[in-house]
Amino acid sequence: MRRVRQGAIVRRPDHEQGAVSVLVALLMVVLLGFAALAVDVGLLYSEKAQLQNGADAGALAIAQKCATDLNHSECATTSPLARSLANSNALDARSNVADIVVDKTARKVTVTTGAMEQGGTPNRVSLIFANALGISSSEVTATSSAVWGSPTKGIAPFPLTFSICQVQGQVGGSLQLLQSHGSGANPSCNYGPSGATVPGGFGWLVQQSGQCGAFVDIAVQLGGSDTGNSGPSHCDAILNQWGADLAAGKPVTVLLPVFDQVAGTGSGAQYHLVYFAAYDLKGWAFSGNNSLPMTYNPTVTQGGVTRSCTGNCRGIIGTFIEYVSLADGYTLGPVTSGGVTVVRPSL
Repeated sequence: MRRVRQGAIVRRPDHEQGAVSVLVALLMVVLLGFAALAVDVGLLYSEKAQLQNGADAGALAIAQKCATDLNHSECATTSPLARSLANSNALDARSNVADIVVDKTARKVTVTTGAMEQGGTPNRVSLIFANALGISSSEVTATSSAVWGSPTKGIAPFPLTFSICQVQGQVGGSLQLLQSHGSGANPSCNYGPSGATVPGGFGWLVQQSGQCGAFVDIAVQLGGSDTGNSGPSHCDAILNQWGADLAAGKPVTVLLPVFDQVAGTGSGAQYHLVYFAAYDLKGWAFSGNNSLPMTYNPTVTQGGVTRSCTGNCRGIIGTFIEYVSLADGYTLGPVTSGGVTVVRPSL
């Protein structure tokens, strides 16, 4: 039996020389590929997210300007709002606004943002590891659209409606007390009986099952009446929230449906609904007692004007205002003069 002497050198065949180097070279290509996936793809996702945030913010901001005034200088394809918001949403404060489309007929704004590197090509991001594989950069853009219009269908957050004559000429005016029933409920109104409210209906709309709000469809233009003198059910949560917001000094703006005619009486009555109005709420009294949440801040003083709803009074205190809302869940139509306008992302 042969023994291998200690210290003897075992030589490999010549054809195996350099095999390890080739294997390492092949593995480096694979490793660079994985590095490109881990680092470069992560970089692209981060850039895309920043650009999307900027596009979303720009589209909503321009749409809000258009909702306020179609002739506003920011309601245009040259609006600097988009660039400002795109840059503020970028970690390096640099973004390219590739395109702005303002379609005033369709009431829609579309903003496209792109990457903007120092000294680089617009809309492209330089890659790190992928560059070793011959891929030096990748295009990264984001697009977002927003629409505006007056709500025509959806759930009114609170099941109360008022006559158009209580709203016309009052937008931006002084503090108002809007009573929901009785001789004090704006008897000067010319629509419908008893100051444009339904006898026994008290201005209440039929609520959605288990909800505080009432479904309103302006296209149908008819809303059922709910009878009774007491405040609506299932509304404690929203009234408590409104009270908490007012106590904290936060504004509470309520979208109220407006009607111009009434047909029938009691639970068989129907309101001819025409649009939503925005009401800056300050206080209310719905049950005639002093318990929360049905009664809150029933006496309000603002701008030297005091309005009070105590005793047998039932109603709300506040002012009608020009308002652009970001409320969701409404079907939108053409902007209604004197009503509320909603801006939302386009699906």
